[in-house]
Amino acid sequence: MRILLGIFGVAALVGVVACGEMETESERRGKDLYTSFCVSCHGVRGVADGPLAQSLPVAPADLSQLSASNDGVFPTERVMVQVFGYPGKFHQGLMPEFGPLLEGEQVEWVSPSGEKTLTPRALLDIVAYVKTLQET
Repeated sequence: MRILLGIFGVAALVGVVACGEMETESERRGKDLYTSFCVSCHGVRGVADGPLAQSLPVAPADLSQLSASNDGVFPTERVMVQVFGYPGKFHQGLMPEFGPLLEGEQVEWVSPSGEKTLTPRALLDIVAYVKTLQET
């Protein structure tokens, strides 16, 4: 019986590894939010090919290239600002401000510089999902 359980355990582990990285809970929630708010312009894969993309006065960003255009580092803070719609140096008003739609549970987010900020969980979830869209 132990041998049989061991074989099934190894087979399950191999299956998980073969499928690639497992989605986190945050990425799953982010995918749902992305589907609701972002797909119409940015497309399912984030390559700016959503059904509304051609009708916009300014083409949506290709979200799959954010890391590539930032020396291989995902620009988390810049993406958060753009999605939420914070006024400031990164938000250019080219897309709707989703901040009011993302209100809800606030969690502590620690910036790359170590600064702690209460941030809507939904915003962090969308950004976590967009990070998975990066082409390597």
